Amino acid sequence: MQIEHVAIWTRDIERLKMFYVTYFGATAGKKYVNSEKEFESYFLTFDSGARLEIMQMPGILDVHGAGGDAQFYGYTHLAFSVGSPKKVDELTTQFQKDGCYIISGPRHTGDGYYESCVLDPDGNRIEITT
Repeated sequence: MQIEHVAIWTRDIERLKMFYVTYFGATAGKKYVNSEKEFESYFLTFDSGARLEIMQMPGILDVHGAGGDAQFYGYTHLAFSVGSPKKVDELTTQFQKDGCYIISGPRHTGDGYYESCVLDPDGNRIEITT
């Protein structure tokens, strides 16, 4: 058994698509549009075969009211393994240059990872690990 995909809502589907394509090499499938429901989605596929569905539709409630690096119950982050500490450093530096919000790192964690943590354009936590 394996997880088929993970899905997240967004207010700006094109912006979020470009974030994952630009920084993590995702390949975007064809946009699905259901005009009746005003629903749109993309499946983003990563080199490993993992898939992320990003979705947009009017009326979705915002639970990220506290902002910044606040934590919430439920799914907490996506983690991308980039293969080496050097790649973690390079990608984190690129995020900083591009004005992304850096929560922490790069650093060694108590559970053995070398990682940094950033927010995507919608405030979702992204861990960049070795």
